[in-house]
Amino acid sequence: MSAVVFVDTSALYAVLDLDDPRHGEAAQIWQWLLEERRTGAVRCCTHSAVVTEASALVQRRLGFDALRDLHRATLPLVDVVWIDEELHGRAVAALLAAGRRDVSLVDWTSFELMRAAAVSSAFAFDAAFADQGFELLAPTE
Repeated sequence: MSAVVFVDTSALYAVLDLDDPRHGEAAQIWQWLLEERRTGAVRCCTHSAVVTEASALVQRRLGFDALRDLHRATLPLVDVVWIDEELHGRAVAALLAAGRRDVSLVDWTSFELMRAAAVSSAFAFDAAFADQGFELLAPTE
């Protein structure tokens, strides 16, 4: 059975943006994940809200060539879970219960999905994942 790593918007963006301060680190981790995926040791997953969030960010900041790379080269290597009404409801409930302005609904959706699927590791540069008890493949600032 292969390990599963959740892939966040922050990681996807850092992989694609050559000028991102974390690009070098992100590219190394991404290459490692791809090699582990090739051997069957690791599967990468994300969810549809991350795809939407990353698409909007990449399109706005990096342009259509990068957006094509995201959809044609990067995301096909990641299993995308489509958010259903139940997952959305749990994420909204968690967001409202937490009462924090600094953690988005997309992040709460990620946390709820990871807990439900017993995913303990994330490729993310967002400290909120560590705050929620998940292991990060890269340290946050």
